[in-house]
Amino acid sequence: MAGILYLCATPIGNLEDITFRVVRTLKEVDLIAAEDTRHSIKLLNHFEIRTKMTSYHEYNRVEKAKVLVEKLKEGKNIALITDAGTPGISDPGEELVKQCHEAGIQVTALPGACALVNALIISGQPTRRFCFEAFLPTDKKERKDILEQLKNETRTIIIYEAPHRLVRTLEELLELLGNRKMTLCRELTKKHESVFLSDIESILEYHKENPPKGECVLIIQGKSFQEIKEENQKSFLEMSLSDHMNIYMDQGYSKKEAMKMVAKDRGVGKRDIYQQLLEEE
Repeated sequence: MAGILYLCATPIGNLEDITFRVVRTLKEVDLIAAEDTRHSIKLLNHFEIRTKMTSYHEYNRVEKAKVLVEKLKEGKNIALITDAGTPGISDPGEELVKQCHEAGIQVTALPGACALVNALIISGQPTRRFCFEAFLPTDKKERKDILEQLKNETRTIIIYEAPHRLVRTLEELLELLGNRKMTLCRELTKKHESVFLSDIESILEYHKENPPKGECVLIIQGKSFQEIKEENQKSFLEMSLSDHMNIYMDQGYSKKEAMKMVAKDRGVGKRDIYQQLLEEE
């Protein structure tokens, strides 16, 4: 029989956040695949876990995943751990999981700490709907493209950032998203954990004078539906009524249907649109 891949969540700061089930599983599996074995050995030593480790990281994720899948096919049970938090979230684990599914290998997850969830629930921001961008890309064009896409995002936005890049990222967010309500979470679960709820501009100004320490999670308010409605209405009012009508009529709508939609776009009654069209004829 083939083995099982166990995705084991590890602490993001406080070692007491590991679960009994994860500790037991790490002791029982045949092999632990770790993002950084030098980092993970400290965790294993703390809990007296003697299981053999092998490295699995961003730079060997495709080829090493093939090796691990073969071991799983041979009946070995493998635990995957990341440097901190839940494997597969903003780390190379997703590649191994994909290859396991393709090979018919069973994958199961042992829940635990996850920085994005921890930050979101203590942020004071809306939690029902959110999008996770992890770390923004370093490529300038790709980075700007993603930020442009986020301008009209109505869900709460979650971004990871390193402390030495925080000020630069906040400057870009302020320029492209405007001065949104925002929460900055740092050093989650650690002794000096902090939660800074304010707005992008205030948080930026503070950290220009007080360089941040520790990994950061940015929780940013999404754009309200009312803001989007007002912006759309403004753009419609800037075009001529005939051009606005043609948008819908070119899509195959009748004149009557188009008038109804135009009236809704402009925030007026259908009778007003009909009267204006008569005056333009």
